[in-house]
Amino acid sequence: MDFSKILITLKDEHLYRSRRITESAQDTQIVIDGKSLINFCSNDYLSLANHPLVKEAFKQGVDQYGAGSGASHLVSGHSKAHHDLEGALAEYTRQGRALLFSTGYTANLGIFSALKGELNWVLQDKLNHASLIDANHLIELPLQRYLHNNIESLEKKIAKQSGQGMIVTDTVFSMDGDQAKINELEKIAKKSDAFLMQDDAHGFGVFKPNIPKNSIYMATLGKAAGTMGAFVAGNEDFIEFLIQKSRPYIYTTAISPALCVATLKSLELIKQGEQKSKLLANIDFFRNFSTALDLPIENSNSAIQPLIVGASEKALSASKKLFDAGFYVSAIRPPTVPKDTARLRITLSANHTQGQIEQLLMQVKDAIQ
Repeated sequence: MDFSKILITLKDEHLYRSRRITESAQDTQIVIDGKSLINFCSNDYLSLANHPLVKEAFKQGVDQYGAGSGASHLVSGHSKAHHDLEGALAEYTRQGRALLFSTGYTANLGIFSALKGELNWVLQDKLNHASLIDANHLIELPLQRYLHNNIESLEKKIAKQSGQGMIVTDTVFSMDGDQAKINELEKIAKKSDAFLMQDDAHGFGVFKPNIPKNSIYMATLGKAAGTMGAFVAGNEDFIEFLIQKSRPYIYTTAISPALCVATLKSLELIKQGEQKSKLLANIDFFRNFSTALDLPIENSNSAIQPLIVGASEKALSASKKLFDAGFYVSAIRPPTVPKDTARLRITLSANHTQGQIEQLLMQVKDAIQ
């Protein structure tokens, strides 16, 4: 049980990861390790995690249901709050039903575990999230990946498959911020009679869901919705199938009902569109100002704006310079991203001001020189 050599190697290769302690609510300005910072590495895209109405709804949920659910959904943990939220999510996504999971990671494992006996092959985008890769390993089918967002690569690989298969993609890719070609993937899935599954963790609430008929849709609630959990949406038979067959759903304690009450309020705010409009305006401003500064930001119209610097050591150094200047931006390194593509992953929120964005980008320009 001596792991010291492994830890030393990680440090030597600039791949060691450390946790920082946040001492304030999640927001565009936070306190970490006693230092006040402008936060540009949160997935709270619509600034709902600390929204007064969402917090008030959470408190009301605790008053009504207590702190925890007490059991799994199939025992005694499925409350009216869970039921109401599932109904609201199904309506919002225009699907027959929705099913809540504790996390997006668990939801992806749950989908694959249920489909284990139904699939002969799976083809995944090269840059899919780790949870989808791990879920693939879970069902003991070969991990086959097509080139990122490359329809021709997918078609070539599908031509070699037989039996029932599934095409799997992120909707908004978590480290690059670009989007999958859902309409084109739908055509290929229909042609090959394959399932189509999308993980919309980073697009839900920001972009209108694009869910082809009879496909599988997963999204998380801990990012733009500002709370916690995830859900799968689809036709009624598929959701009922998951309830019967998905081991991570069957054997996991349900999330707190109070979180469901808070998320219902978040969903109301998402529908109103004010926070979304603010975020999209910030994205446009960020893109224009970074172009004016000649910063090599990757092409993304989402809240995720990556700046690839290459070496892990360089990414860590730039992140530290920004931290010292009062900006919190994560250095993303392998194995989260491919070798030699370490980056600053800048994420925007609705409540960022244009002044904060300007200050950040000028500091970034200095930090990477």
